[in-house]
Amino acid sequence: MSTEIWIIPLVAIALTQTAVVATSVYLHRTLAHRALAVHPVADVLFRTVLWLTTGQLRQEWVAVHRKHHAFTDREGDPHSPRLLGLWRVQLLNAYYYQREGRNPDTIQTFARDIPEDRLDRAVFSKGWIGLVLGIALLCLVLGLWPGLIAALAHAVFYVFILAPLINSVGHWRGAQNFGNTAYNSSVLAWVTGGESLHNNHHAHPRAPKFSVRRVEFDPSWLVIRLLAALGLVVVVGPPVSLSSHGRATR
Repeated sequence: MSTEIWIIPLVAIALTQTAVVATSVYLHRTLAHRALAVHPVADVLFRTVLWLTTGQLRQEWVAVHRKHHAFTDREGDPHSPRLLGLWRVQLLNAYYYQREGRNPDTIQTFARDIPEDRLDRAVFSKGWIGLVLGIALLCLVLGLWPGLIAALAHAVFYVFILAPLINSVGHWRGAQNFGNTAYNSSVLAWVTGGESLHNNHHAHPRAPKFSVRRVEFDPSWLVIRLLAALGLVVVVGPPVSLSSHGRATR
């Protein structure tokens, strides 16, 4: 039993980081901003991972994120802490995503280029089935109660801590390299797949790599480089340097 106790948090953290990186590389950089092009094998792999770990619908996620960029920190932004408050975004981020994602006008305006395909209709549009299957696999591997606890811990880490931090703190406080309303956190970037380098991202949304300073680390970029070496990803977005977008600020 002592071994199981140690395994549970490790599995929960591994699942959360897998979901974070898959969201960053596939939903964010590949689909939302077209900074990457993925091989069909990688496409199915990413969709499967996200289906099992988050149940997110790719069309909805992309539409909400693109709307966030179109109305950043002003009326129309689905999850701005400047409009809604820091803690409301931190604790209710999933609700705001889901509410906006169910708006047909948002889908039509911001995600027309990502229609449902046969895999979506047959499998991936049924997010709850993916979550149930993911939990069942955990229970099969770890045992019933360890699997359920690991699944619950993963849900808490992802839904209420890491994913919301990107939007809440990322539009509230931090460092700035560029002149926009987003902020960087070099510390949080280590556990959010580089997403907390949010000021850099808002300055250059199509950049495939979010870090621009030596002290900044973008974990998802390492995954992208590995996948590119395997021929599963092609980088198409432009690289970014501090000098490529005005004067850096601190």
